[in-house]
Amino acid sequence: MASGGIGEFELIARVFAPLAADGALGLTDDAAFYRPRPGLDLVLTKDEVVSGVHFFADDPWNAVARKALRVNLSDLAAKGATPVGYLLALGLPQDFTADQVDALGAGLAADQATYGISLYGGDTVRSPAGLTLSVTAIGEVSEGGMIRRGGARAGETIVVTGTIGDAALGLRLRLDPALSGRLGLSDAHRDHLLDRYLLPRPRGALASAVAACASGGMDISDGLVGDLAKMAAASGVGIEIDADRVPLSEAARAAIAADPRLLAVALTGGDDYELALSMADDKADAFLAAAAVAGIPAVAIGRTRAGEGIAVEGDHPALADLGSGSYRHF
Repeated sequence: MASGGIGEFELIARVFAPLAADGALGLTDDAAFYRPRPGLDLVLTKDEVVSGVHFFADDPWNAVARKALRVNLSDLAAKGATPVGYLLALGLPQDFTADQVDALGAGLAADQATYGISLYGGDTVRSPAGLTLSVTAIGEVSEGGMIRRGGARAGETIVVTGTIGDAALGLRLRLDPALSGRLGLSDAHRDHLLDRYLLPRPRGALASAVAACASGGMDISDGLVGDLAKMAAASGVGIEIDADRVPLSEAARAAIAADPRLLAVALTGGDDYELALSMADDKADAFLAAAAVAGIPAVAIGRTRAGEGIAVEGDHPALADLGSGSYRHF
C-alpha cells in the first residue's frame, strides 16, 4: 500500500511506532502483550467510526482520531474502568496524504497524553469507502467490579453527567448550516454545539466513583431515552425521568427555546457520550460530591421502579412523540 508518497511500513514507523506501549514491541511483531496487575480484571470495548456515518468526510483527521478514541474511553468510564491502552484498525482511502496521516497520529498522541494510554497494535488496510477507524480499548477494574448495564435495581436514583443533546443538535447544524441563523443562535452557541458533535468528552475522571457508587451504568451514545430503555430492559426494572431535570447547555436551551421540537432531538439524538448511572440514594450523594470535586457536572434526573420500560415526565408537546428514543444503526 502506498499513497501520498508514504508506504505501509513507513506509515507504521513514522506515525504509529512512536505511540506504542512497551508491550507492543515497537510494532515489529504480529501481536502485543499486556500483563494485568493482580486483583484486577480487564475490561474490553470496541467501537468503529466511519466516514459518512460517524463523521463528515471533510472533518480534520486529528479530530476524527480523537473521536475514535474517546467514544471507546467513554464506554470504559461507564464500566468504572481505568483505561490503559488500545488497538487500532485503520482503513485509509485511496487518496490519503502524508499530511492527513500525520494529523491523525498527532490527534492520537494528544489524547494518549491526556488520558494516560498507549497503542498496543492494530492493522492498516485500504478502505474504498473512505476513512475508518476501529478501536478496541482496554481498561482495568477491581476483580468482579465492572459496572454492568443490567445492574440497576428498583428504587434507585438515575444520575447523568454533563449536558444532554448538544451533539445531536450540533449534527443538525452541520447538516443544515443555515439552521443556526433561523434559530437565532449566537456564534458561541453554534460553535459549542458543533464542537460537542465532533469531540466527545469521556468522563474517565469519574471511573473510580462509578465503580464505588453505581449499580448499573452505560454511556449515552444512541440517545438518553433509548439508552435508558436499554438499561431498564437489561436490568428488569422500569425507569422514570423528569424532562425538566435533564441537564441542557445554554446553547441547547437557546436552540430549544427557538424551536421547542428540538427537545425531542436532544433527548433521543445520541452522540452525547455522557454517563447514565443507577445507584442507591446514599451512593448518589457520594457520587455527586465526587463529580463536583472533579469539576464534572452531574445531576439526578429520575428513579428506577418495579416494572419495565421508560417513562419521560414533563409538560412539553415534544414529549408526545419520541419515536424509538434513540439512534438506530440498522
